[in-house]
Amino acid sequence: MNQQLLIVEKERFFLNDDCKYIICGIIPDKYTVEAYLDGEKLSVEMERKIAKTAVERFKDEELMGGIRVEVTVTLPEELSSYKNLDVYAVFEENRGKWFHVKVKDLLARRGKPQYFIEEERVVRGEKKLILQGWAAAVTPVQIKLFDEKKQPLDVQIRRNSRMDVVEMFRECPIDKGCGFYAEVEPVQGRYLYLVMRDREGKKSIHKIGVGPGEVLFGKAAKYRKKSVDYFKAHGAKALADKVFHKLTDVSQRPVEYSEWLPKHLPTKTELEKQKKTAFSGNHKFSIVVPLYKTGEEYLKALVESVQAQTYGNWELCLSDGSGADSPIRELLESYEKQDKRIRVVSHQEALRIADNTNAAIGIATGDFIAFADHDDVLTPNALFECAKALEEKPETEILYTDEDKMSVNGNKFFQPNFKPDFNLDLLCTVNYICHLFVAKRELLDKVGFLRAEYDGAQDYDLILRCVEEAKHIHHIPKILYHWRSHEDSTAENPESKMYAFDAGERAIQAHFDRIGVKAEVYKGEFLGLYRTRYIREYDPLISIIIPNKDHTDDLERCIRSIEEKSTYRNFEYVIVENNSTEEKTFAYYKELEAKNKNVRVVYWDREFNYSEINNFGAAHAKGDYLLLLNNDTEVINNDWLEEMLGYCMREDVGIVGARLYYEDDTIQHAGVVLGFGGIAGHCFVQQPRGKTGYQHRIICAQDYSAVTAACMMVKKEAFDKVGGLSPDLAVAFNDIDFCLKVRDAGYLVVYNPYAELHHYESKSRGLENTPEKKERFNKEVATLEAHWPDIFSKPDPYYNPNLTLKSQDFSLKRI
Repeated sequence: MNQQLLIVEKERFFLNDDCKYIICGIIPDKYTVEAYLDGEKLSVEMERKIAKTAVERFKDEELMGGIRVEVTVTLPEELSSYKNLDVYAVFEENRGKWFHVKVKDLLARRGKPQYFIEEERVVRGEKKLILQGWAAAVTPVQIKLFDEKKQPLDVQIRRNSRMDVVEMFRECPIDKGCGFYAEVEPVQGRYLYLVMRDREGKKSIHKIGVGPGEVLFGKAAKYRKKSVDYFKAHGAKALADKVFHKLTDVSQRPVEYSEWLPKHLPTKTELEKQKKTAFSGNHKFSIVVPLYKTGEEYLKALVESVQAQTYGNWELCLSDGSGADSPIRELLESYEKQDKRIRVVSHQEALRIADNTNAAIGIATGDFIAFADHDDVLTPNALFECAKALEEKPETEILYTDEDKMSVNGNKFFQPNFKPDFNLDLLCTVNYICHLFVAKRELLDKVGFLRAEYDGAQDYDLILRCVEEAKHIHHIPKILYHWRSHEDSTAENPESKMYAFDAGERAIQAHFDRIGVKAEVYKGEFLGLYRTRYIREYDPLISIIIPNKDHTDDLERCIRSIEEKSTYRNFEYVIVENNSTEEKTFAYYKELEAKNKNVRVVYWDREFNYSEINNFGAAHAKGDYLLLLNNDTEVINNDWLEEMLGYCMREDVGIVGARLYYEDDTIQHAGVVLGFGGIAGHCFVQQPRGKTGYQHRIICAQDYSAVTAACMMVKKEAFDKVGGLSPDLAVAFNDIDFCLKVRDAGYLVVYNPYAELHHYESKSRGLENTPEKKERFNKEVATLEAHWPDIFSKPDPYYNPNLTLKSQDFSLKRI
């Protein structure tokens, strides 16, 4: 048994039944619990706790085979004759001690207010004690602090609402103001006492060491107690293992793909189970492969990988475009004789890749066509996963999967490409779909097969034509395709096939031409990446809405950078003044309006609410496009407005975000992923300028679930359609919620890396470092999730479930 999966997080008595003792924590999956009082078995109820919120899922993301449980142990009324309570995790013959407590310690807490100290910290330089936590009982709890002489201290103990604690005590209602926060300054003596008393006079006392020696001794005692308790529960070996694990914690280092892949390939048992699975759709997959003087070892590897598929309804359609003197003719003939599912068409003339692939499609009889290269391989479950997806979503017209690269000899796998769900703007930046691509035959018949004029990017052109027509596109987030990497292949050496990148540029341009979007396509910063500039027929008015409270230096720098650097000139400023107190601020407003006819200052005279302030500014805006902009931003590139406006003027786009940097030129924002940090967070935070991130996504225009409102352009039409920002999100997450509303209305949210600004964040607003701010923050987390329960119950479609939520660098999830 893995002792690291035996964790107790919380324990307490029921408030209204002191014979019920609750233990919450983690045990290994499939295990149950047993409780004993000096060897006497007790009645136990165990409930598995399923993560319901994004924050809970974030905490549970990497439990490594453990489950979170709540266990209720029924104790006898008379406990004084007993000595020890032990609780074990049990599965078949395996047994491990999960929890241990002395009965005398239980008796000391029984029938008294329950409490938890979340922060107990002495700031030595300031001689200040910071104390924070909660206390609960059937009746409201009075809290007081006493010195070591048991005299009451004249200290304000601020009470705050703790709905999370209220929800925890399901057995009876408690006072929602059960939270507390206190600062004692200066601290004197060696000890203080926190006394928590309910209305019946029952009290709990918490002793606090505040002298230098007591603080140090308290820390040592705390760690000693934890070690002794763990030793008693699990033994010396387990304690040694835990110490070693702490000292060599692998969770602090990145996951290597070479370690990750074997754990995510199906086992032999799973593969056998797949072979026995029957699907009602029973779709036939035709795997089409163009061959050209293919090395026999590579061709054998490809064929064997197809023959190893656990889903059996397939055919392999091979077109040999090697010409009359094909070196693989005999090998292909032997394959046809050995396996009736392998079909071959040969040609007297050498064929280029598009015509060669089309010939393979020509002999295909399946209702779905899968495209593969002649030297690559499929994982054995590739077609099974495709068939499973079609069974679950029979309307699907296009399937694509994740992929990685494989060394020439096939024994090393690297550079995994974990893709988002369908992302149109990313696809117009890079052919991220690539392999494995599967299309419904009816769709191919409608859009046409591959086109020779796009050889080198013939698959890119086909994919673009397919997605233009398809209404149902499904991504399978699993590595199902290994792309062999040669020195002269575009997978490893892009410069070897420059013609392919020229063809890719033309393919994207043709896509825009077909759908009637005026745009010019250019090669991007790296070969294989592309950049689009949209052509405007007119220059609409942009209303730049800037909320401001004092900080005139920030506001002046922001406006000066817009005035001096922007090549786009049809804009107005709507400065939303909100509760400034400095006289110089109002003098600056007058000066600004006098100097610049495009500036209007409007006055918000109610409490701070970011949503309402921006809605107020939007109501005074005259433009067809709104730019929500923080006052602590500074423009970097001259064409930033053109870049944002180009995307925003597209009919299908509602919001456009920018690439933002901190003052030290590290990334502050490059899109938002739902789930980062437990709820939502910015991508690639603190990556140095010049770094391009995972799969170059920092520099790729693409769709995201959300972008920050620190610099956000939005169609006024879309803004009005969704009713602006939500007032019940006054400070945090209002931009996330707004983006989700706009997406729900049918628009895309686009991140454009070619609009760049500095964002001197944290000058406008402080951190969530007080009980009131923490309470408000927690409420807004709950509000956001209540607005979008379905969205937050699933992974972000523009991310990938194989990537971690623990950091924003798109690194692998540790499982």
